[in-house]
Amino acid sequence: MAEAESVIGTPDSAGAEDSAAPEERPEGAPKGRRRIVALFVVAVLAYLIDLGSKIVVVEKLEGREPIKVIGDLLRFEAIRNPGAAFGMGEAFTIVFTCIAAAVIVVIIRLARKLYSLPWAIALGLLLGGALGNLTDRLFRSPGAFEGAVVDFIAPAHFAVFNLADSAIVCGGILIVILSFRGLDPDGTVHKD
Repeated sequence: MAEAESVIGTPDSAGAEDSAAPEERPEGAPKGRRRIVALFVVAVLAYLIDLGSKIVVVEKLEGREPIKVIGDLLRFEAIRNPGAAFGMGEAFTIVFTCIAAAVIVVIIRLARKLYSLPWAIALGLLLGGALGNLTDRLFRSPGAFEGAVVDFIAPAHFAVFNLADSAIVCGGILIVILSFRGLDPDGTVHKD
């Protein structure tokens, strides 16, 4: 069985490539390379794409008429959202800023035990999205910790959102799928 696993490349087969000391891995966790680089590559890409899109939106779209992308079904419309999803909680901008910062800290701490590539991608999307919206909250008007997030993707009959929000939602959906499939961030698979 071990020989077959080494041929097909299951997480248990990469023992020689292990960069973590055995005492850093949970008991029974598979050996293999940590996926920290993948997490940070995905996070940086998500962050830069979000930041670039917001720079373009503020420069080219803010204060102008919305652009119809697909008739009345989808348009680009620049708005500033001081609240959370669907514009709720506008008075709690500082709370959302602290939550985003806490999520970033938790993901970075979890990265030490990360041996699963799908989890690295999911957490990278969450990290990049959280950083994108946190950047707005820290550096956009009206001021630090109170900044409004730039949203611009406006589907019909739905909230206006941005690419950071999309990354967060996609990362969250991937985490739910991985959890239902029994794959843990450390690469172990369990059947419940």
